[in-house]
Amino acid sequence: MKRWGVVRVVAVAAALGAALALVGVPLGVYPKLACAVLSPGCATDPLQEPRGRLPRLTRLTPVQVALSGTYVALGDSYSSGEGVYEQDGSPVNGGADRCHRARGSYVPLVAGAHDFSGGNAFYACSGATTRQLLSGQYGQQPQITRVDPSASLITLSIGGNDAGFTDVLTGCIVKLPWSSACVDQDAEVARRIDELRPSLFKVLGELRARAPRARVIVLGYPRPFPASPSQAVDNLGVADQRWLNTVTRKLNDTVGAVTAQYDRGLDGLGAPGSVEYVDAYEAFTGHEAGTAQPYLNSLALDVDALTVNARSYHPTGDGYRRFAELINRQIAAGPGRPLHNFQTAAP
Repeated sequence: MKRWGVVRVVAVAAALGAALALVGVPLGVYPKLACAVLSPGCATDPLQEPRGRLPRLTRLTPVQVALSGTYVALGDSYSSGEGVYEQDGSPVNGGADRCHRARGSYVPLVAGAHDFSGGNAFYACSGATTRQLLSGQYGQQPQITRVDPSASLITLSIGGNDAGFTDVLTGCIVKLPWSSACVDQDAEVARRIDELRPSLFKVLGELRARAPRARVIVLGYPRPFPASPSQAVDNLGVADQRWLNTVTRKLNDTVGAVTAQYDRGLDGLGAPGSVEYVDAYEAFTGHEAGTAQPYLNSLALDVDALTVNARSYHPTGDGYRRFAELINRQIAAGPGRPLHNFQTAAP
């Protein structure tokens, strides 16, 4: 019986439609009559939205994405604040002394410049490699485990320790003045930098898996010496300085290429979030090591152990403030493409 009832309603509607078409009902009557007979969900008030509309999607701006959750800072000594760490002071996060997290790093400066809805977390650790970022160091919880879906912005510097920069710098400085021991490391350093690619891809993949909607900003390293050095600095001759500049450029280019490739993949898939690279190679121009107002600490050599103190050639307070400027600028600018992060709103 129900089926015949539906058929009868449809037949009536069809008959009414044919009749109205013949007599020429004024414009606007057809929709009202259809709503009355078939009830398709029309509004009774002409100013009221019809029922059944889908929620509206609004694309978020880069700043909105970055500030929508927690800011998590990871990475190595260039992020932890090694250059301004004071051993007699309390490290950030109530422990992890060997990680040398310092309040003078760029991380607290970035955190204080924005209103992150989920607060901030600072877990960069001096000496970290890509592998240690995933597995932990000094008995500390792995940095990667500090990231969860609440993260909206992640910053890190990574790769310098994979390339063995601490040992490289030691080999360049702790040598006879006329020795070629510095540049003789070229083949080995180049091999390490090439091996960084898959390791960095793995790190980015882990970050994305844990925080799939976050913006990830990877900070490069500054050129340590003037583009055209003219005098020896800390037992580093002109040729040594040029080579160290070249190695830094090669490392930055590798990190930048990996991040760009990863971000292209995200964009191609229409995935939320981003992976962005900040090239800091020219960031200290005019303030390199050996200049009148350097943004890098000069050499601190432990003579008895014939080792270079960890603070050597790490940013000063001015250097970290410069890094904060670069990160803040990138937060505002975004990845240079539309982000696929959307906010839903009721219809």
